[in-house]
Amino acid sequence: MITNIKLGVIGCGKMASAILEGNFKNNYIKPDNVLIYDVNSEASKILSEKFNFTPKKSIAEIVEESDIIFIATKPFVVNDVLSEIKKNYKNQLIISILAGVKIEKYLSVLNNASIIRIMPNTPALVNEGMAAICPSPNVKEEEINFAYNFMKNCGKVVKVTEDKMDIITALSGSGPAYYFRIIDLMAKSAVKLGLNYEQALILSAQTALGSAKMIFENDYDVEQLIKNVTTLGGCTEVGNSVLNESNIDKILDKTIEDTMVKARNLA
Repeated sequence: MITNIKLGVIGCGKMASAILEGNFKNNYIKPDNVLIYDVNSEASKILSEKFNFTPKKSIAEIVEESDIIFIATKPFVVNDVLSEIKKNYKNQLIISILAGVKIEKYLSVLNNASIIRIMPNTPALVNEGMAAICPSPNVKEEEINFAYNFMKNCGKVVKVTEDKMDIITALSGSGPAYYFRIIDLMAKSAVKLGLNYEQALILSAQTALGSAKMIFENDYDVEQLIKNVTTLGGCTEVGNSVLNESNIDKILDKTIEDTMVKARNLA
């Protein structure tokens, strides 16, 4: 457990709550050392009562009393948040999960600040998140390690350079919505052939879950896994041919690329 770090949280929405819960359950943070603030006082009240965190009445209080500041608000209020932080800022590490807000934005307000930008995703809500972390050049190694472990407590983590963050936003940030759609569409295809939707969705979702797990347990050799399921002249070979003839690779290329462009334009 990290016992000597005061973590100040600005924004108590679902994503922040999921990340904090993962760290609480894994004993990485001491509840007494977590200070929280949300413009919606009811949100901070709910979170404080659930985990015994300490609610604060303003961003000023968070900044004044924290060693690390965790920003988890909506991106469109970033200017207001940074303006408030600046009034009492003491060169603390800032960790942010604001989509589309680049490190230079923080530095334009907080000169020489240490920033770690993070792109999480919603499966963090079930402790199966995928996060990418990107530190500014002046971030210390121990600070990077803190952020890495902070996110690892609710899933998997990769460390990247900032020029990759928009791609990651498209792939893993928006990706859950695309997987939800594919799982749903496969289930509905089975419904058209005679299954009821509840059973079809269970079959489709569990198949996706198990397949993902097999990738991690088989050295990421996806092509070999496909071959293992596909018998020459068999059922799966027919389905794979349909996917190939439908140019599914081009559809997914466009999906990820267009999402990346949108993420890039958010800045």
